[in-house]
Amino acid sequence: MKVPLNHLERDFEKLYGHKHAIFEQQKQRYQNLIQKHVRRFKEQSMHLFSSPGRTELSGNHTDHNHGKVLAASVNLDSIAVVSKNESPQVIIYSEGYDAPFEVNLNHLQKIKAEEGTTTALIRGIANRLHDLGYRIGGFKAHITSDILPGSGLSSSASIEVLIATIFNHLFNGGQIAPETIAQIGQFAENAYFGKPCGLMDQMTCAVGGIIAIDFKEVQNPVINKVHFDFESSDFSLVIVNTGGSHADLTEDYASVPEEMKLVAQKLGAQVLRQVSWDEFLDKIPQLRSQIGDRAILRALHFFQENQRVDAQVAALQAGNFEKFLQLMQESGDSSFKWLQNIYTTKNVSEQGVTLALALSEVFIAKIGQGACRVHGGGFAGTIQVFLPKTQVQAYKAFLGPVFGEQNIRELSIRPSGAVQVL
Repeated sequence: MKVPLNHLERDFEKLYGHKHAIFEQQKQRYQNLIQKHVRRFKEQSMHLFSSPGRTELSGNHTDHNHGKVLAASVNLDSIAVVSKNESPQVIIYSEGYDAPFEVNLNHLQKIKAEEGTTTALIRGIANRLHDLGYRIGGFKAHITSDILPGSGLSSSASIEVLIATIFNHLFNGGQIAPETIAQIGQFAENAYFGKPCGLMDQMTCAVGGIIAIDFKEVQNPVINKVHFDFESSDFSLVIVNTGGSHADLTEDYASVPEEMKLVAQKLGAQVLRQVSWDEFLDKIPQLRSQIGDRAILRALHFFQENQRVDAQVAALQAGNFEKFLQLMQESGDSSFKWLQNIYTTKNVSEQGVTLALALSEVFIAKIGQGACRVHGGGFAGTIQVFLPKTQVQAYKAFLGPVFGEQNIRELSIRPSGAVQVL
């Protein structure tokens, strides 16, 4: 069965960009998923949903100490073809998995054995919606995502927000606010999936566009949309996946918030946001003997990165993209020198992120425009680069032999968060 999608061209432009070739590619992607759904469920009535990935523009490792973040949704996404189910059963087939994820909505209590699975996320989202007084109901779905796991673009948050958005539109008339959708996704990941996480990823996927988030009051973060048209800048956002395993990096990731919070505790607070800059500077001599230098350097990064987020927001609002890029490069330098999340000290011979940044800086110096920084948690994985659109192919040719051209992706900022497409 082919569903006519030509009338969605304008909607697809908002989600994926203005190139006609991209529209045709995405149309075929949706058609393929629709055909799988029809073959399996014999359904004629269907709804289409999309939930974006996200990129962090600034605020590297600040949210866990109640700091500030600048993030944006991107044109890679998770999509779903959905039909209502007459029974209280959610059945989701996900590309790459043979068996479906199934949840009976009459049983919403956490099941320990489900931790770490999509089934846990579905059950957790449904439970939280129910507890908040929203309606839930059964549905059948096929989902697929082009957000690569481990890319730092938040594939898991995108799926969580996608599932919550399906419940929102099928059973609640789309009336649940994006901020609430994000909090529901975070709850499911924390309480049911079993992974502690902040709110930045889900919030960016749900709200969409460019957003500044202030986590000073972590239960009630302040979210501001930043209005800037990246298309008008003639720059592209490029993500380079440098490879490297995240399997042995748990200790590295955990050390960042732990050391920042240790500094705060020595100064009588719980998190660094509760400490003043002047007090921190005054106490550095004592802190050195108590907790060592790396924790102090990471705290320095936190304070400076918070100020940088404000400055980058101001630069975008003023239309000063050159200043934004300068501050982005400063953010990358701070992550490298002070935060020190570019490689793991357990294996100093493997430094894919470091090498990618070094080569990117060589390229940027040659063309005289651009900026680069580590993307996401760091230690392995991806970097983020802003380049003139006219230089992207040359950049791919330069880094492709080192990291594989298929691992260099040109993206665009998507203006919307999770949506019902049809």
